[in-house]
Amino acid sequence: MGPALADLAPLRASLDAHGLLARKSLGQHFLLDLNITRKIARLAEVGAGDRVIEVGPGPGGLTRALLETGAVVVAVEKDARFLPLLAELAVAAAGALTIRHEDALLTDEAAVAEGRPAAIVANLPYNVGTPLLIKWLTGAFTPSSMTLMFQKEVAERIVAEPGSEAYGRLAVIAQAISDARLVMDVPARAFTPPPKVASAVVRLVPHATRPPQALLDALQQVTAAAFGQRRKMLRASLKPLGGEALCQAVGLDAQRRAETLAIDEFLALARAVAAR
Repeated sequence: MGPALADLAPLRASLDAHGLLARKSLGQHFLLDLNITRKIARLAEVGAGDRVIEVGPGPGGLTRALLETGAVVVAVEKDARFLPLLAELAVAAAGALTIRHEDALLTDEAAVAEGRPAAIVANLPYNVGTPLLIKWLTGAFTPSSMTLMFQKEVAERIVAEPGSEAYGRLAVIAQAISDARLVMDVPARAFTPPPKVASAVVRLVPHATRPPQALLDALQQVTAAAFGQRRKMLRASLKPLGGEALCQAVGLDAQRRAETLAIDEFLALARAVAAR
C-alpha cells in the first residue's frame, strides 16, 4: 500500500465529511469494516498489476482493499454522490484507480478491460445483483474470475445442488459456465446501515472451455421453461420446446421435474434445442 493510500481518512470520516448516506432505493449498504474488505480482496486472489473491475464501489471500502493488493482497478459507480469521494481515492491511488460514472448493466466490460484478462470483484447492490451476474456469465465478456457479494439467499441459489429447495435457473446457468463456491458469510452488522438479511460472498471461476453462445442462449430458454413451472413434470413445463419428444431425444424421463436434473442433463436438453 502506497503512503498516499495509507494517509487517507477512515471511511466513516470520509462519508461524514461528504454528508453521504446509503440509499435504500438503490439497494445500498456500505461495507466499512476493513478486515472484511481485505478478506474479500484476498479471496479474489488478485495482486500486483492484476486488472479488476469493481461495480458499485460506493464510498470505496472494498476499492481501498483491492488497491492495497497492487491491483489496477476500474470502478463503475452509478450514484454521482460518490464521485467526489472516489476522486480523492483515485488521486491517492496514483493512477491505479479509474472511475467510470455509468450504469453497470450498460457497461461494456470488454472495452474496460482493453483486451486483457480482468476479474470482477464487487459488493453488489441488492436490486441488480442477479441481472449483473447473468450478464457476466452469458455476455460477450468473460471475466477471469468473479468474487461477488450477494444477499445470502441469492448466494445459496447460485451454488445450490440438484434436489435442494434453492436449486433453480441461477444455479444451472452459473454452474454450467463456472466453478461456483460460497467462500464467506458476512453478517448484517458488518454494514452501515445493517440490512435486514445476511450476505455471503460467492467466487466463480469460468470453466476453461466456455459453452458456445448458441448453447448458452438455448440453456436460458430451457431453464426458463423448466423452472417457470417447476412443480410440473418436464413433459408439461418443456411443452413449448418439444416436451416429451425433447426429453426422449436426450434420453430423459419426461415425468421428472426440473429440480432433479443435473447440470449435464440441462446442457443435453439445451444442445438438442440449439441443434434445431
